This record gives sequence, C-alpha cells and structure tokens, in this order.
Amino acid sequence: MICNYTINQNIVRITICPSAFIKSQNLIFILIKVKTSCPLLLSVNFNSVGSIKSNLSYFYCIRTDDPCISFPSGTRNAILNTEARTVEAEVLSRRCVIMRLADFSYEEYQKALRQSAGAVVIILPKNMSAVPQDIVQQFMELEPEMLATETIVPVYFAMEDDELLSIYTQTLTSSSSQGSLSAAEGRVLKSGLIQVEEMANVGWPFCKSFSSNFMFSGRLVGVGGEDLPTIVVVAHYDSFGVAPWLSYGADSNGSGVSMLLELARLFSKLYTYKRTHAGYNLLFFVSGGGKFNYQGTKRWLEDNLDHTDSSLLQDNVAFVLCLDTLGNGDSLHLHVSKPPKEGTPQYSLLKELEMVVASQYPEVKFSMVHKKINLADDMLAWEHERFGIRRLPAFTLSHLPSHRLAQPHVDVKKLGRNTKLVAEALARVIYNLTEKGAPGDLQIFTEQMVQEEQLSAVVDWLTAQPRAAQLVDKDSSVVSTLEYHLGHYLKDVKRHYVKADKRDPEFVFYDQLKQTMNAYRVKPAIFDLLLAVCIAAYLGLMYLAIQNFGVLYSVVRRITQPKTKTH
Repeated sequence: MICNYTINQNIVRITICPSAFIKSQNLIFILIKVKTSCPLLLSVNFNSVGSIKSNLSYFYCIRTDDPCISFPSGTRNAILNTEARTVEAEVLSRRCVIMRLADFSYEEYQKALRQSAGAVVIILPKNMSAVPQDIVQQFMELEPEMLATETIVPVYFAMEDDELLSIYTQTLTSSSSQGSLSAAEGRVLKSGLIQVEEMANVGWPFCKSFSSNFMFSGRLVGVGGEDLPTIVVVAHYDSFGVAPWLSYGADSNGSGVSMLLELARLFSKLYTYKRTHAGYNLLFFVSGGGKFNYQGTKRWLEDNLDHTDSSLLQDNVAFVLCLDTLGNGDSLHLHVSKPPKEGTPQYSLLKELEMVVASQYPEVKFSMVHKKINLADDMLAWEHERFGIRRLPAFTLSHLPSHRLAQPHVDVKKLGRNTKLVAEALARVIYNLTEKGAPGDLQIFTEQMVQEEQLSAVVDWLTAQPRAAQLVDKDSSVVSTLEYHLGHYLKDVKRHYVKADKRDPEFVFYDQLKQTMNAYRVKPAIFDLLLAVCIAAYLGLMYLAIQNFGVLYSVVRRITQPKTKTH
C-alpha cells in the first residue's frame, strides 16, 4: 500500500492506501475522527467518503509537536511514497508498518526503526478503558522518547473502525504471504494500494517562537495590617502531548486547576465574614507554559521580582503551594527541593498535612519527597523548583512520587477528597489551630462544602478541548472561562501576557499541527510495470506491423482469399 503526502499548511490533504501511511522527518500523528479521553495517547479518526472498497477516503491528520529546545525533535515537513506491511513481514525497510495497540511493544517498534521503516501506524481501539493498563502504561512511557528522539520515521495513530480493520487485515494477509509467486500475482491483479497526497499546496510550516500565552492571578486580602504573610497557590493549566491537538491533560493538570478554583471558592467564603477573615493574604496564580519548563511561571516571577517596585511576592511570602496531578491514587507526596525547617510556615503546612491525613484520612499515604534542583538539566522536574531558584519557599503536592510517571484518568471522588484534605491543612495553618489546641479531627469544611459536581464539571470542561501551549490564544475559551471563574471568587484578578524574546527564544514551534488529507486506492507499482510491458509489447507489434505492412497484407490476403475450385 502506498502513501504520498506533503505537509505545508494548517490544512493538508492526504491520500491513503490500505496499509501504508507516510515517510517523513520525525514523528507525525494522524487524527482520523474519534477523540479519545486519554490525555497522553493520541487518537485518529478515519472519516472515509464511502466504503473501503471505494477509491477515495478523507481523514484529518494531527502533526506531532516540534519544539526546538537544545535539540531537534518532532517533524517539520514530510514527503513520502511507500508500501504498507505489518510487523509480521520480514522486510520493513522503506515500508509503512501497521500495528494495533494490543500488539504494540517496544521491541516491535525498535524493529521498525532499525530496518529504516518508511512510517509506523498504530491503530488505537475505540474503547481505551478496555485496553489492559500495562499496555497503556508501556506506551505512555515510550511517548516522551518518541518526542525527544530525532528520527526519520514518522509515527501515526488511527482510531479503530471497520474500514481501518479491513485495511489492516488486507495488509496482514499480504505480509504473511510475502515472497509467494502466486501471492505476488494476486497482488498485481487484485490488491489495491493507498496513495497519500496533500489537499492543496499550502506552503512550508511556519516557524514561530513560544510565548507564555495568558496567565491569571487573583488574591484574597487578609485582615490585620499591611505586612501580612502571603500564601501563594499555583497550578498550570496547559496540557502536553506529542500531538498538541490531541493533548487534553485530565490528571495533568486539569485536576490541579480544578482544585485551585475550588480552594479559591472555599476560602472566598471564609474571607467574606469578619469572624473567619484570617491574617494571611492568599494569592492564586494560574500559569501557562507549564509543560515547557514552566516558562509562564518563570516570566511571571521575573516581572514581579525584577521589574516591579511593589508586589506581594516581594513582601512576606510564607510559602508557595503548587498543585499538580491530584486527581487519582491513595497517596499524596509533598515534593520539596529543600526540607522545611522547624518553626517556619512551610514546616507548619507539612505537619498539618500529616495531622489531617492521620486523623481524617487514614487510608491516604502521605510522604515528603526531597529532590535537589539540578540546574544542569534542560527541564525542571516540578513547578516549585522555579520558585526555589528565586529563593522562595515552595513545594509541589501530587499523588505521583516522581515527575516521570503519569496517570491518564481522574477519579472525581479522590479529587474531592484531596481537595478537602488540602483545604483543611491550609485552614489549620492560616488560623493557627494546632497551637490553639484544636484536635486533628476538627473539620473546618464539611463534606457538602467541597462540591464534587463542580470539580467534575471543571475537569470535564478542561478535557473537552486541547490545551497545548501552542494552541491557547486570546480567543480561546480556556482563557475567558478561567478569567471569569477567578473573577467570581477573587479580587484584583489580572491577566498576564508574556512574549518570548524574539532574538533568542527558549522554545520554537512550527505551525500546521492540524491538517486534512485524502486517500486513494491504487494498484501497486509492479502493476504499473506489468502494464507498461504490455503496452510496450502492443506498440512494438503495431510498429512491426506498420513497417512490414506489405508482407502482413499478403499473408492476410492469402489467408482470407477464397480457394479456387478446380474440376
């Protein structure tokens, strides 16, 4: 099967053969109609114009992310024409390798790369929840390597349907019978290939620098004077995936943003009444560019600490609490770059978290994870490290023990439990309840006050649209809705927009991340060769017949002339 395509603009047209997809520079991911709820796996939708037996099919393709950091990655353009095979075939060189996710393994993937395959197509099932978790986890661990590794082999994903399964079955049959003379004859006469081509000549991908897009901050002012300690609560809203248009980020970091909005709602009620108005300023910050080394947080800190005469961050900061991946699991980990000292506000939060867990949520395993900031690494592990570099006391709360792990799903009940746990610990800190003799099982917030329905609604809204940093602009519904929710609970809500340095940007991206392509069923190349031989033979015979027309005429006349009867 043959694929032939070129990436040139936001919308590209591709022609596809029943088993081949494409040869390119690096990774390309195809979307063919159904959207998956898994934040890290990429999905494809095969939207054909008729049955698989027809000659033409259309589908959308999602181009892989192409950030230029200190090393090249992703795909900038791709022009290809190749035949399809499954992994069962012995020869995969310059072939498009098709495999199902259930049959996917790192060894098979490396086999395709070692043999210089033209492309790799992985078919995803419609119901991802039915896939064994070990297969999903294995693929999720491989995804960062796909993005970070520079390779000439493009990778595509397609959602499983009857048409695509028919393509896979035909390819599997041809791969299994490869080398057989009768099979080769059958392929020449019966089988069809798929040729992929762009819908229009739309130019080369455009290089653009990364900007931190939009960020938001709002605050609740404490009572008791101007020089009050400030607690900063932070969460980044953007998602990340090899294909930006398919990255929805449920647990990372839809759960963190959902918890931040719920904490803002809960404490805004407490700060409304004089009796519960605490002596702490609460500053809530929703950052952008979190998946790209926390660029939004970095620029926000620079603006507030280096270029502003008066800022809450320049005053008495008690601690910074970053929220990340909190929507699942029965454990909580407080990630710190420097263990808090006894008698400090950050030490108080650590002890309050331990007390709330022990007294109210014994099923939760809580621990502190100490990891020093490694400035030699290109990417920081957690968001609190950005604050630690600027000597602000900070930590990240997550149910993951390591930043290298991932969890695709959100359990709303566990997210609600974790939200209430964090709210209780924060309330005990700002009201100094432990020193006042309050027992650990004292609940400031009832179960009804933490609204799981609202948490679920926010997560569903966030995961209903891709939130990759390259896709969020001023017209994005993510921007306007986040600003509205924060303004509903907080005061002095500000929108921050930071542009990257035009001369020396830290990240550079290429556009044309979403494209449309079409697929034609064609005969294999050997069929064209056979047809050319037949035409050449026919023309040769015609030439000889014309050159020797007299001889041919006499022969024909002799054959057709009636015989004379003799008596």
